[in-house]
Amino acid sequence: MTAYLHHIAIQEPAHGYEQDFIRERMKDWSAETKTKRLIHAIYQRSGIERRGSVLADFKNDVVPELYGEQTPGTGARNAIYARHARTMAVQAAEKAIAGMDPADVTHVIYVSCTGFANPGPDYHIIRDLGLRHDTQRYTLGFMGCYAAFPALRMAAQFCEADPRAVVLVVCLELCTLHMQIDDKPDNILANSLFADGCAAAVVSARTPDGAGFALRGFESALLPSGEADMAWDIGDEGFNIVLSSYVPGIIGANVRALVGGMLQRHGGPRIDHWAVHPGGRSILDKVQQSLELPPHALAVPRAVLSRHGNMSSTTILYVLREMLATHHGMTCAMAFGPGLTVETALLERVGA
Repeated sequence: MTAYLHHIAIQEPAHGYEQDFIRERMKDWSAETKTKRLIHAIYQRSGIERRGSVLADFKNDVVPELYGEQTPGTGARNAIYARHARTMAVQAAEKAIAGMDPADVTHVIYVSCTGFANPGPDYHIIRDLGLRHDTQRYTLGFMGCYAAFPALRMAAQFCEADPRAVVLVVCLELCTLHMQIDDKPDNILANSLFADGCAAAVVSARTPDGAGFALRGFESALLPSGEADMAWDIGDEGFNIVLSSYVPGIIGANVRALVGGMLQRHGGPRIDHWAVHPGGRSILDKVQQSLELPPHALAVPRAVLSRHGNMSSTTILYVLREMLATHHGMTCAMAFGPGLTVETALLERVGA
């Protein structure tokens, strides 16, 4: 039984900022000349032109909701998450199931690593969109940038077990709520990359009416050598991230062997396209170099990074949404996260 990814919808946050503007705002908030120089250099190399946030705090002449004179605590950040997550998740889900009978949805899988609420967005999706009250709900939390892949794999397994299943997958991340404004290089790097966004997708065993992806296989792998270089925990003043500059090199040194083994175990299919999570420009550069891909091969991930930044788990769905509209054949998709974890998937474009 084949499961298909039918439709991907996105919901962007209320506020968008040019990367150059954010760079200067961060420099204004720093007192040290050395830190200002580091901020400028990191932002200039980011490959990002614009990012979104649920916060208006970075604009001129506004009363900040979060980033005022005092460092906000985790509770204050999470309260904003709970409010905006409900709205954005419901909006994205509504777009994803447009044209469907809401009663057809049998499962909701909600993915996020940037906040907590209970009842959460999964509950409100069911209530606000009129889904059946017996719709099964699952939350995949605190996994990081690769979490869309376990969610899609879980959705495919539900469909394989029950051909009548229709699974709604929603990935939502509000990364800008956890900025740590200080002189630590890890935080400066994270502040230059991460953004807010939401995406929703429908998975079922029904043959797509239009364009869709057949989900041909998934694999997980760990790179323990990078365990200390990418991590994420809860602190008193928001969530703390460890994001070492060594991460792109670790990925680049291992991705060729990982992808080669995965393709061999799935029969050695010819790969026409590459949907790589754009965790940062350096990561895309290392993947392209290691896999010996032509310059245009990662054009879509680079474009998503440029227009939206790194939205953690949401980002790969933005990439797949763009590729679904124009790319035919077999796609190898991958994402990376804490651990260092590598998730891969094979998706075959089907339909008109």
